[in-house]
Amino acid sequence: MINRAAVMLRYKAPAVAWINEADPYALDPGVTLETANEERTVYLISDHDGDGPDALAEWVARNYAVLFESELDGWYSDAELWPEERDLPLFNEWFEVECHTLILDTVGGAIVDDEM
Repeated sequence: MINRAAVMLRYKAPAVAWINEADPYALDPGVTLETANEERTVYLISDHDGDGPDALAEWVARNYAVLFESELDGWYSDAELWPEERDLPLFNEWFEVECHTLILDTVGGAIVDDEM
Protein backbone atom coordinates (compact mmCIF):
# COMPACT_ATOMS: atom_id res chain seq x y z
CA MET A 1 0.00 0.00 0.00
CA ILE A 2 1.37 3.45 -0.87
CA ASN A 3 0.79 6.78 0.84
CA ARG A 4 -1.12 8.34 -2.04
CA ALA A 5 -4.69 8.79 -3.13
CA ALA A 6 -5.82 8.62 -6.76
CA VAL A 7 -7.94 11.35 -8.31
CA MET A 8 -9.70 10.83 -11.62
CA LEU A 9 -11.98 13.20 -13.48
CA ARG A 10 -15.18 11.97 -15.06
CA TYR A 11 -16.36 14.13 -17.96
CA LYS A 12 -19.87 15.60 -17.84
CA ALA A 13 -22.02 16.56 -20.84
CA PRO A 14 -20.86 20.23 -21.06
CA ALA A 15 -17.22 19.13 -21.37
CA VAL A 16 -18.09 16.64 -24.10
CA ALA A 17 -20.05 19.35 -25.93
CA TRP A 18 -16.93 21.57 -25.83
CA ILE A 19 -14.73 18.72 -27.11
CA ASN A 20 -16.99 18.31 -30.13
CA GLU A 21 -17.53 22.04 -30.76
CA ALA A 22 -13.82 22.90 -30.51
CA ASP A 23 -12.66 20.13 -32.83
CA PRO A 24 -11.53 21.74 -36.09
CA TYR A 25 -11.77 18.34 -37.83
CA ALA A 26 -15.02 17.12 -36.24
CA LEU A 27 -16.45 13.87 -37.52
CA ASP A 28 -19.93 12.52 -36.89
CA PRO A 29 -20.98 11.32 -34.41
CA GLY A 30 -18.12 12.90 -32.46
CA VAL A 31 -17.12 12.13 -28.89
CA THR A 32 -19.74 10.74 -26.53
CA LEU A 33 -19.82 10.72 -22.72
CA GLU A 34 -18.94 7.05 -22.87
CA THR A 35 -15.91 7.48 -25.14
CA ALA A 36 -14.69 10.57 -23.26
CA ASN A 37 -14.61 8.57 -20.03
CA GLU A 38 -13.07 5.35 -21.38
CA GLU A 39 -9.43 6.27 -20.71
CA ARG A 40 -8.87 8.64 -17.83
CA THR A 41 -5.74 10.13 -16.34
CA VAL A 42 -4.99 9.14 -12.76
CA TYR A 43 -3.56 11.93 -10.63
CA LEU A 44 -1.74 10.74 -7.51
CA ILE A 45 -2.11 13.10 -4.57
CA SER A 46 -1.21 13.02 -0.90
CA ASP A 47 -3.37 10.56 0.98
CA HIS A 48 -4.13 13.38 3.44
CA ASP A 49 -5.62 15.49 0.64
CA GLY A 50 -7.96 12.66 -0.28
CA ASP A 51 -8.99 12.00 3.33
CA GLY A 52 -12.67 12.90 3.18
CA PRO A 53 -14.86 15.15 1.05
CA ASP A 54 -13.80 18.41 2.73
CA ALA A 55 -10.08 17.75 2.30
CA LEU A 56 -10.63 16.71 -1.31
CA ALA A 57 -12.73 19.81 -2.05
CA GLU A 58 -9.95 22.01 -0.63
CA TRP A 59 -7.35 20.21 -2.73
CA VAL A 60 -9.46 20.60 -5.88
CA ALA A 61 -9.98 24.32 -5.16
CA ARG A 62 -6.19 24.75 -4.96
CA ASN A 63 -5.37 22.60 -8.00
CA TYR A 64 -8.31 22.76 -10.41
CA ALA A 65 -6.46 25.04 -12.87
CA VAL A 66 -3.65 22.51 -13.39
CA LEU A 67 -6.14 19.65 -13.73
CA PHE A 68 -8.29 21.67 -16.14
CA GLU A 69 -5.36 22.55 -18.39
CA SER A 70 -4.05 18.99 -18.31
CA GLU A 71 -7.41 17.65 -19.48
CA LEU A 72 -7.85 20.33 -22.16
CA ASP A 73 -4.33 19.69 -23.44
CA GLY A 74 -5.15 16.00 -23.67
CA TRP A 75 -7.77 16.85 -26.28
CA TYR A 76 -6.28 19.89 -28.02
CA SER A 77 -2.73 21.12 -27.47
CA ASP A 78 -3.61 24.44 -29.13
CA ALA A 79 -4.59 26.62 -26.17
CA GLU A 80 -6.41 28.95 -28.58
CA LEU A 81 -9.16 26.33 -28.71
CA TRP A 82 -9.58 26.28 -24.93
CA PRO A 83 -12.27 28.28 -23.11
CA GLU A 84 -10.89 31.65 -22.02
CA GLU A 85 -12.57 31.58 -18.62
CA ARG A 86 -11.49 28.45 -16.76
CA ASP A 87 -12.68 29.02 -13.22
CA LEU A 88 -13.69 26.59 -10.48
CA PRO A 89 -17.44 26.79 -11.25
CA LEU A 90 -16.79 25.82 -14.88
CA PHE A 91 -14.47 23.02 -13.75
CA ASN A 92 -17.23 21.68 -11.49
CA GLU A 93 -19.74 21.97 -14.33
CA TRP A 94 -17.49 19.95 -16.65
CA PHE A 95 -16.01 17.31 -14.32
CA GLU A 96 -16.98 15.00 -11.52
CA VAL A 97 -14.02 14.33 -9.23
CA GLU A 98 -13.48 10.77 -8.05
CA CYS A 99 -10.99 9.97 -5.30
CA HIS A 100 -9.71 6.54 -4.34
CA THR A 101 -7.70 6.43 -1.12
CA LEU A 102 -6.59 2.80 -1.04
CA ILE A 103 -3.74 2.34 -3.52
CA LEU A 104 -2.01 -1.03 -3.62
CA ASP A 105 1.28 -1.38 -5.49
CA THR A 106 1.20 -4.94 -6.83
CA VAL A 107 4.51 -4.61 -8.71
CA GLY A 108 6.76 -4.06 -5.72
CA GLY A 109 9.56 -2.47 -7.72
CA ALA A 110 10.67 1.13 -7.88
CA ILE A 111 8.22 3.66 -9.28
CA VAL A 112 9.98 5.51 -12.11
CA ASP A 113 9.03 8.86 -13.62
CA ASP A 114 9.22 8.28 -17.39
CA GLU A 115 9.70 12.02 -17.99
CA MET A 116 12.78 12.41 -15.81
